[in-house]
Amino acid sequence: MFAGVLFALGAGLMWGLVFVAPVMLPGCPPALLTVGRYLAFGLIALPLALMDRRALRELQPADWWEAVKLSAIGNFLYYLTLSAAIQRAGAPLPTMIIGTLPVVIAVCANHRNRVRDGQLPWLKLLPSLALIGTGLALVNRDELAHMQASAGDLRRYAEGALLAVAALACWTWYPIRNADWLRAHSDRSPRAWATAQGLVTGPMALAGLLAVGAMQLAAPGTLMPAGYDFPLGERPLAFIGLMLAIGLCSSWLGTLCWNEASQRLPTSLSGQLIVFETLAALAYAFLWNQRMPPPATLAGIALLMAGVVWALRIKPVKHAG
Repeated sequence: MFAGVLFALGAGLMWGLVFVAPVMLPGCPPALLTVGRYLAFGLIALPLALMDRRALRELQPADWWEAVKLSAIGNFLYYLTLSAAIQRAGAPLPTMIIGTLPVVIAVCANHRNRVRDGQLPWLKLLPSLALIGTGLALVNRDELAHMQASAGDLRRYAEGALLAVAALACWTWYPIRNADWLRAHSDRSPRAWATAQGLVTGPMALAGLLAVGAMQLAAPGTLMPAGYDFPLGERPLAFIGLMLAIGLCSSWLGTLCWNEASQRLPTSLSGQLIVFETLAALAYAFLWNQRMPPPATLAGIALLMAGVVWALRIKPVKHAG
């Protein structure tokens, strides 16, 4: 349990880096940040595959197909729907919807995996979920106020909400399905499974980059600002360096840590530990901007931490089926 929590913390620290990448490269279009990150992930996975070649050879075609589905839905479809939601409804509404992830995953996994993992008693779990939900609401209070103040096109707003729900569904499905494979293959290396996902992600990212380039030629200004120096922008060294950093840390190392946590923890518990990603993203953003969080955000962070500590004290109860 203790090792699993530490690995979940490591995954959150790594995944939180992704949220400051757009701040560090403010002129870079979201589509290029997405394909750049996963192309770097695929390239980094190539030398890592030499280290894990024996374990990778043990994977069956069904395992590789599972890796393809996890990458396609948990990486590309998630970011595609999320970026489209932000384009239509602005950032506040999708942020609020995606922020419910720890609660949604915990609720889904606690029912779905009750036979395999045991069930966390709902009455004992509710205070933890309530603390996490309240903490997320406080952390996103400024976002919520902005969302209520801005009206805009109702149809685009509704489309953005639906796309954000689709993104939430993708990232709810990914950790649960990924944990299913890891728990069913407890003898397999979590590191090799992270590398396998990188190997299948690379070709998809390359195809995405070619598609973005084709759209830029066919309809300039659709996906990126007019005059953008495709594909590396005005600061090519910064773009390449940042993509390699988050490709290694956020994609490969973050996935590795999450795989290790998923093999050790009930999915209903590990789902709540995704709050570490939110906390890390907040910390990095405030450090980058060199300012202290407002009191409401600090109160939300305290509630998030209290919810996690509460959840860790709950012991699963065996369920007959």
